[in-house]
Amino acid sequence: MNFAKLIPNAYYIDIKDGLKLFVDCLEFNMEYEELKSKNPFCVLEKNQLQLYLFENKELAKEHNPEFRLVTHSIDEIYKKVSSSHPEFLHPNLNKVTLRPWGAKEFALRDNQVCIIIQQW
Repeated sequence: MNFAKLIPNAYYIDIKDGLKLFVDCLEFNMEYEELKSKNPFCVLEKNQLQLYLFENKELAKEHNPEFRLVTHSIDEIYKKVSSSHPEFLHPNLNKVTLRPWGAKEFALRDNQVCIIIQQW
């Protein structure tokens, strides 16, 4: 078997919350959107990474995903995010921290998704 990409789905009670985190804070681009439809949906992309956001109250109550974004410039990303969107810093990992397994990490969260930014 050969796979080219893994694309996660994230469900929000209000899709605007996900757009604030992924588009405004992490600077993903909106590649496709049906935000005014009965079932709001969009495809976000950045550097060949893709993520699908859905507005679905029932599924949002059941799913609280956690994603890891691996980088080679964690200090630069932390500086930018902490100054522009400090409200997204996760209270349990709100500074770049060297973890016991050797990775440097900090985390972001909104009301639905947790994102761990990681550098090995």
